[in-house]
Amino acid sequence: MVQGRCSAVAATVLLCLLSLHFESVRSATFTVGDSSGWTLNAVGWTKGKRFRAGDTLVFNYNPSIHNVVAVNRAGYSSCKAPKGAKVFSSGKDQIKLRKGQNFFICSSVGHCQSGMKIAAIAA
Repeated sequence: MVQGRCSAVAATVLLCLLSLHFESVRSATFTVGDSSGWTLNAVGWTKGKRFRAGDTLVFNYNPSIHNVVAVNRAGYSSCKAPKGAKVFSSGKDQIKLRKGQNFFICSSVGHCQSGMKIAAIAA
């Protein structure tokens, strides 16, 4: 009986480790704006890309000029960050996508209106 329980526990641990491994293999890292980085006119960057929950978006930019703000759909459409929105300002931000809609803008004056915003839908 003890050996049977140990074998079952070992099999469960192995399955958990394998699922973690395959989950990490499936996630991808995307650099927003590619070599241009997070800049004006980034709005079309997501076109043709397929994102999954757990993928990471890397935002490279000059933090003295830009930032990244995670917003909701209304904030994305209006280019206004809602109260309590998460603001990133390192210049090398790495943000993990959650399942569903993920919206990001730059809140520097006029930047979002100049296309410094993206919408990433993660499956």
